[in-house]
Amino acid sequence: MFENPAKVCIITDLDGTFLPKSKVPLPQDLAAVRRFEAAGGLFTIATGRTVQASRRYPEELGLKRPIITFNGAAIWEPIGDQLLYTHPLPAHAKEMARKILADNPHVGSEVLCTDETWVVSNTETEQEHIRICGVTPKFCKIEEVPGTWLKVLFAMHTNDMPDFIRYIEAHHYEGVDFVRSEKRFYEILPAGVSKGSALQAYRKLPGMEGFTFVAVGDYDNDIEMLRAADFAVCPQNAAPSAKAAADLVLERTCEEGAMEELIDRILAHAERRA
Repeated sequence: MFENPAKVCIITDLDGTFLPKSKVPLPQDLAAVRRFEAAGGLFTIATGRTVQASRRYPEELGLKRPIITFNGAAIWEPIGDQLLYTHPLPAHAKEMARKILADNPHVGSEVLCTDETWVVSNTETEQEHIRICGVTPKFCKIEEVPGTWLKVLFAMHTNDMPDFIRYIEAHHYEGVDFVRSEKRFYEILPAGVSKGSALQAYRKLPGMEGFTFVAVGDYDNDIEMLRAADFAVCPQNAAPSAKAAADLVLERTCEEGAMEELIDRILAHAERRA
C-alpha cells in the first residue's frame, strides 16, 4: 500500500489531530510533511472551517492541493481560489435552525456560507469558536442571513450538550444530518454530506487517480472520512468512536508529534519494500 510514497495522499483533520492545543503546528510535524512531500507524497487537510478560516493554511503549511472545508460541504482550491465542489443545505434548513435556536436560547450559533461567517447567537462559547477559527464574522438575526448556507454550527458549554442532543434526537429533521465536531460544538450539514463524502469527491479530481488515501482524524466528524479512506489513522488522543474506525492508532498524541510518527512509518515501509 505504501510502496510508492508518490502515490500516497495524506488528508488530515486539523484540531486535535495535526494541530495541538496551541493551534500552531509542531516543528517536527512540519519537517515530516516536508520529507513526505520530498518523497513525492501529497499532503492536505480536511477541516470544518470555512474557506475564510482556511486561507492561512496554504501558506503556513505549504499546501499545494485542494482542501476539504465546511466538514465536507465544499472542496476549495487555494491556488486558484475557487470552490471545486459545494453541497449546500436545503432551503428548509433555515427555518429548522431558527426553531432550534428559539427553543434553545442559551446556545450560541453561526451560519457558515460560501463567502461569510454570520453569528446569529453570540454567546461566550460562540465567541471562543470564532477566536479558534480566526475569522471576522458578521452579526445578524438568523432570519436575515443571506447567501448559500453550507452548514450551521451550535456552540455551548459541555454540560449543556447532552440535553441539546436529546432535544435534536426527539425531533425528525429531513434533508440534513447532525454531527458533533468537538465537545462544545454540534453542526447541521446537508444529508449525506461529511468529510467522507468529500473524500469520495476528492478521488475524482483530476490527477488523483490511483492514489492511496490515508485519512487522519480524532473526533466524530472525522469518522466517515476514516471509513472512506484506504487507510485510517488516529492520534493517541482521539475519541474512542474515532479509534474504533481506525486501521492504526498512533502511539503519540497531537501534542507529541503524531503526524511525524505516521509519516516516518509510511516512509520506512517504502524503504523496506524498495
